[in-house]
Order: sequence, then C-alpha cells, then structure tokens
Amino acid sequence: MMLPSMLRPMLVPLSRVAFRPDVQGARNVPRRGPVILAANHLSVVDSFLIPLVTPRRVSFLAKQEYFERSFFSRAFFSGIDAIPVPRGTYRAAQESLETALGVLRLGGAFGIHPEGSRSRDGRIYRGRTGVAWLAIASGAPVVPVALCGTERIQPIGQPYPKPGKVVVKFGEQMFFAPPADGRQGPARRKATDEIMAAIGALSGQEEAGVYNELSTGTT
Repeated sequence: MMLPSMLRPMLVPLSRVAFRPDVQGARNVPRRGPVILAANHLSVVDSFLIPLVTPRRVSFLAKQEYFERSFFSRAFFSGIDAIPVPRGTYRAAQESLETALGVLRLGGAFGIHPEGSRSRDGRIYRGRTGVAWLAIASGAPVVPVALCGTERIQPIGQPYPKPGKVVVKFGEQMFFAPPADGRQGPARRKATDEIMAAIGALSGQEEAGVYNELSTGTT
C-alpha cells in the first residue's frame, strides 16, 4: 500500500512543527541491529512520537482495533510501523512479547512502555518484567527513553493532541546477559528495576514504588 510507505516522511516534519521536540542523546541509539527503546508513559501520544523522533524506524505494539476502525486509521498505524495485536489476556500479552522478539531477531528496533499504562499522576511506576524478558532472550541492548511534556500535549481524556513543546531523552545503552544460575525470575526483576531507574533518572519523575494497577499483562 502506497499511503503507509509515504506517511512517515510526511509525519516527521509535521511532528517537528507541532511538538518542537528537543531530542537529546540520539547518538545512544544504534543505527543498525536490534535495540529495545524502553520509555516512560505519560500520554497516548508517546508511542506515536518516539518513532518520529528516533533516528531509525521503531515498531510499537498497537491494539488490533486501531487497524479496524477505518482505512485512514489503518494507514496511519501502518505508516508508523505499529504492529497490531489483540489485548486483554495473559496469552495475548505473551504473544505480544513473542511478536516483539521476532522484530528484534530480524535486527529491528522495538519500543515498549514497561509501566504498561499511562501515569495519571506524573509519577513513574514499577516496570513489568516483559522488557527484561525481551532483553535477555534477544541479547539486544536497552536504551532508556524519557518523555517530558507529552502529558500537556495530550492529557488523559483529551481525544486529540495539541501543539506544544516536548523533550525526548535517550540514555546510554544497557546490556543484560542470561543469569548464570538460571534463575530467570529474579534476573528479570533486577534488570527491569535497573531499566526503570535509568528512565527515572532521565525524566526526573518521582518514583511511585508500586505497579500502575491500570496496567495489564507482562509489558
């Protein structure tokens, strides 16, 4: 389909005009090979903005319903390399991780919000261990990403984003090897906590210290 392939080159300059992104640390994103971009989550616009400011194509998961609403909705999400997935069950969540792993094994970049759902109070919540599962299973580096100001661009409950200023910070790459003792659970928890600490250091958000209970699944 021609429209999705043409959409990203059109959206990138438009996003720079609308959101005036101050992009910091883009050199930390490898230009080739698999990489996981692990970001905080303040607004629905986060998953759309990251692929437009990152110096390479980035895939995010998106609800299947977004691809079924209309031709234009399908074209938009395809144009930003979103991957349609069903949501709502543990099995669906695990299948989503398997889909993401496939992207990484093909040498792609994959974006994920370890908190799961958007923060409603501006604090950063404890991460779900799906991000560590991906990092350990794929061997891909994790680049922590902090978004600042997107909650003003599109607050929770507002249907469309509005023009404004955002800051996107890319931190240094983090690597996680399989645990020598074979204990996957503790290794994933430790890696996830380290990733969230790195994101929090970039964003300056207060730590909530608990899961966002609106989150579902492992991501």
